[in-house]
Amino acid sequence: MDQNLRDASEQGNVDGLYSSIARDPKVLDKIDEIPFVDTPLHVAAAAGQTQLAMEMMMLKPSFARNLNPNGFTPLLLAMHTNRIRLVLKLLKNHKDLVCAQGRGGMNPLHYAAQTGNLALLVEILRVYPKSIEVVTSQSETALHVAVKNNMLDAFQLLVGWLRRAWFKNAGYWENWMLTRRDVDGNTVLHIAASKNQLQVVRWLLPCRNFFDINAKNSEGLTALDMVDNQEMRNILCCAQAKSASSLPTFASWADYFRSPIKIKEMLFVYLFRQRMRMSNDMRNMLLVVAVLLVTIAYQAVLSPPGGFWQDNYIPGTNNQFNITATTNATNEVNQVPHWVGTMISRDKIPECTGNQILSLPINTGHVIKAKFKSFVRWSNRACWACHVILQKTVPEQFGAVCGNFDFHQFSTNPKW
Repeated sequence: MDQNLRDASEQGNVDGLYSSIARDPKVLDKIDEIPFVDTPLHVAAAAGQTQLAMEMMMLKPSFARNLNPNGFTPLLLAMHTNRIRLVLKLLKNHKDLVCAQGRGGMNPLHYAAQTGNLALLVEILRVYPKSIEVVTSQSETALHVAVKNNMLDAFQLLVGWLRRAWFKNAGYWENWMLTRRDVDGNTVLHIAASKNQLQVVRWLLPCRNFFDINAKNSEGLTALDMVDNQEMRNILCCAQAKSASSLPTFASWADYFRSPIKIKEMLFVYLFRQRMRMSNDMRNMLLVVAVLLVTIAYQAVLSPPGGFWQDNYIPGTNNQFNITATTNATNEVNQVPHWVGTMISRDKIPECTGNQILSLPINTGHVIKAKFKSFVRWSNRACWACHVILQKTVPEQFGAVCGNFDFHQFSTNPKW
């Protein structure tokens, strides 16, 4: 880099910057062509020259993602030199820089978690919450980084933000962050247990519905196997944590794929395949047909042919039971015995005897036949089947591909 341009960048001299450009209009392009170099933006960021840095971002936006010889982007370099004002200004005007990764795959969120800078953590999560999905080259999330560096406050802030987030995919992010494994297969709970961080474990246990407390790392150890502190061991045991030796063992993937496929597994595989092959137009058409069939089924139950009796008439009983029974010219009752709410057409169906009538304790006194009850029950099951088939995406609990769906655990689960 030209010395005059370097001096102008360090001093925040905007006029000096344009003087260098006037002498050589391609000076910035020449710098941009060199990989791993200190650009004028790096120099200005390290010196905390906010005005010149913003001017440089306007002239050469590509400098913002370039790495210097130490593997830092200008934003990471400003954070490393504690130029907080410049960092906040860059984040405000260029939110996408949060995802720019530097040395070790670290992005600004990871660095803020590593140093425990709570103000920066809050600002980064506010301007670009999706940055929480970025992992380092060691497959570490911001939670991993905070726990490994003993930054309890940063960890509590991240967990509290995840539990309070309500926007789209917030539930997925919470589950993903707590179950994510690093390059050694360790979850956040494994790291906290190995470092005897009791407060972190206590913060994680209320969220145990989102992760497997008995997950094994690459060495086949659970969090309980990595604990040296007796108090922490007692807390984990109370939360149903177990050692790896006490957990049931499963066959390897090779043995599983070589085993015969079960009927239930075949059913779900068939449903998934049909759903993946179905076009959106076909899915919408089947959904309309399914809704129509269900509507007809419920209409048949609630409004049977002929309707319901509106009065009571039992021969040989006191007249108080025969409230509105009409009589013919000879004072003979012109009705069959009935109760209010029973179907008028009941006696006209030979196969439906009195034993097949199901009396429901409804205030209106409606009595519905057992066959209709069975019809409704199967209609509900049909609704559920249509819901499963017609969904545009595979439910998270099943997984979109075999890699996310543990068919072995599914096929051996007694509840299925």
